[in-house]
Amino acid sequence: MPPTHRCATVLAVPSYLLRIELVDRPGSLGSLAVALGSVGADILSLDVVERSSGYAIDDLVIELPPGAMPDSLITAAESLSGVRVDSVRPHTGLLEAHRELELLDHIAAAGDTASRLQVLANEAPRVLRVSWCTVLRSAGGELQRLAGSRGAPETKADTAPWLPLERAVPLDSSADWVPKAWRDMDMTMVAAPLGDPHTAVVLGRPGPEFRPSEVARLGYLAGIVATMLR
Repeated sequence: MPPTHRCATVLAVPSYLLRIELVDRPGSLGSLAVALGSVGADILSLDVVERSSGYAIDDLVIELPPGAMPDSLITAAESLSGVRVDSVRPHTGLLEAHRELELLDHIAAAGDTASRLQVLANEAPRVLRVSWCTVLRSAGGELQRLAGSRGAPETKADTAPWLPLERAVPLDSSADWVPKAWRDMDMTMVAAPLGDPHTAVVLGRPGPEFRPSEVARLGYLAGIVATMLR
């Protein structure tokens, strides 16, 4: 009798990026971990986004059991006093301690400038936890797209009146230059100069709003990339 081969079905475990604002006091993260654990959540990583007097904003990558709803994370977290959920998004990125360094290594290994810009656009969403990335240049009265990631808006902006740019800044997604298709997506955006004031890397996501520390982080990373493009 021929042997019987059985196939095991492996259920994918969904992971989410949970951004929370909580009172910065001893034991607050421990209480949060207990609350999230009560709904079966497993905390895989925690990144401090911002700390100010009396409160903190943290990003947690969390796994939920198959079939569990992400809304349960909000209910569990906000059952605690002093905790507010800013956003919950599906998370597909790799968990790495030095994501920026890996990105810079990949850019350095790319060939010419065009290839390096495309590597930046492709990998920045995972590293900086955004939905898309594009590199724009304003030249001769025209706006050129030098590189773009998957998920970047297909409708291209005709102008970018915020160029030239001297430092990393959030962009007003309701401004007249923003195509209607972009506004309909209700996205938040941030930009930083890339080598010269007329070239910029732009990041976008449906939310939450970019925190000052995230804007500064993009500016720092863009400055390093700019030196690699010379």
